[in-house]
Amino acid sequence: MTFDFSKHKDELLFVPLGGSNEIGMNLNLYTIGGKWLMVDCGIGFAGDGLPGVDIVVPDISFIAERKDDLLGLVITHAHEDHLGAVPYLWRDLECPIYTTPFTAAFLKHKVSEMGAGKKPKIHEMACGGSVEIGPFAIELIELTHSIAEMQAVAITTKKGVVLHTGDWKFDDKPLVGNVSDEDALKRYGDGNVLAMVCDSTNVFEEGSSGSEGEVREHLVELIKKCPKRVVVSTFASNLARVVTLIHAAEESGRMVALAGRSLYRVVDAAKEAGYIRDDMEFINERDIMNLPREDMLVICTGCQGEPRAALNRISRNDHPNIRLQPGDTVVFSSRKIPGNETRINAIHNRLVEKRVEVITDRHYYIHVSGHPARDELKKMYSLVRPRIAIPTHGEARHLHEHAKLAASLGVRETVEAHNGAVVWLEEGEASIIGKVHSGYIAIDGSSLIPTDGDVIRTRRKLRDDGAVFLSIALDKNDDLASPIQLAAPGILDAKEDAELLAEYLSEVTDIVVNMKKKSGIDAVKEAARLVIRRSFKRDLDKKPVIEILIFRV
Repeated sequence: MTFDFSKHKDELLFVPLGGSNEIGMNLNLYTIGGKWLMVDCGIGFAGDGLPGVDIVVPDISFIAERKDDLLGLVITHAHEDHLGAVPYLWRDLECPIYTTPFTAAFLKHKVSEMGAGKKPKIHEMACGGSVEIGPFAIELIELTHSIAEMQAVAITTKKGVVLHTGDWKFDDKPLVGNVSDEDALKRYGDGNVLAMVCDSTNVFEEGSSGSEGEVREHLVELIKKCPKRVVVSTFASNLARVVTLIHAAEESGRMVALAGRSLYRVVDAAKEAGYIRDDMEFINERDIMNLPREDMLVICTGCQGEPRAALNRISRNDHPNIRLQPGDTVVFSSRKIPGNETRINAIHNRLVEKRVEVITDRHYYIHVSGHPARDELKKMYSLVRPRIAIPTHGEARHLHEHAKLAASLGVRETVEAHNGAVVWLEEGEASIIGKVHSGYIAIDGSSLIPTDGDVIRTRRKLRDDGAVFLSIALDKNDDLASPIQLAAPGILDAKEDAELLAEYLSEVTDIVVNMKKKSGIDAVKEAARLVIRRSFKRDLDKKPVIEILIFRV
């Protein structure tokens, strides 16, 4: 049943379409007076259930149908899980975008790759700036994160204030960007915040998340000790870490190279915004192998085991320019995102087999999260004091734990809202009052395909049950013009299973030969398909994809 928003036109509602079933892929909607505001539009990693797909984006069909009433998209910061979907989805929305100078510079690099067609208008806002967007009065609040210019969004409406935190932490030494504006948070807290939509990523972690300043000290010390070439993999969008690695290279007398297109995009935006020296030069990756190993530090993508990223290719000896040798060091300055462990471990193993030293945060203090642990969450709630807590940016277990924590801190109402929930933010008990369509769309090369469509279903079937191919040649009288050809790659071996293949081929041939004349190609094809389906289920308990080619000679 479709939720009727017209019955709640003058009420304040919150509708997440991404980031409230998972960590990443953030997309959040607010509506009042029939108008809509979007906060963030990000990508997420695909799971094992999507063969051949690395990245997914939210299914925005719900808000695309209402794009005439979508007044704007506010982007909190330049991480892919908050803006990476813009090049793929914006043309279905065509709304103005509001964000800070650094995030705007980064986004402009991304949308420049959208190809021909209309591109978004990006309105730059000062950090801590404000703007009126229809019935929404927006003020940005500076928070610390692992990238510059992270901004919480204070959304003031006639029904009250919602503080949307985005990603954040409290860090007195952020290295890039300013410290969190605690005065602004307290000012809103003193003025009565209706609801806070807040990051849940590290809700299970006790204490605080740690400081980028401390990580810098340890990375400098570590890199100075490494005898030969050093490769450090981190999130390309972790600008604070990239700046730290540049500093560590300078401190240890090494030249810096970048490997991975997304790193160049971040660095170019950082130079434009003044976070990296404009005259900072990087070694071209084509020259790395011609320089002394002890003089090189390579910053590369692929810390999550992404198949096409630089580190994966390096570990497979598949990178066009970079090879590792015994005595080199690879540093993972990151954490494993749940679900990526198998791919990351495979890279570790390939590197170790090359006698390359692999260092992770289990060995050294070389990574801190950009998200708040429990002590930081407690501090945030003490400053903002919302009436309603809505955990976001987390799986169901994170949202539930966050809601329990907020309640223990005296927050009167909590709502655990998953993607597609319609959350009522009116006087009285906040609650979920409906549901809208939500889901995922797969990025397949340069195409968008539904994750529940025939293409993905067929890929799963090919992966799990294989495929059978039949080639049948008929003459003008519908008699066999030549022997039927049958192949089952990935299921049966042509040599080892020759006897079974011959049996299946005989069954199909008998059916085709004994069919009535002039039955038609469709009837022949369906009869052959039924024989194959029954035979493979009977003997192998398989339901393969069956492709039959029939032609006349």
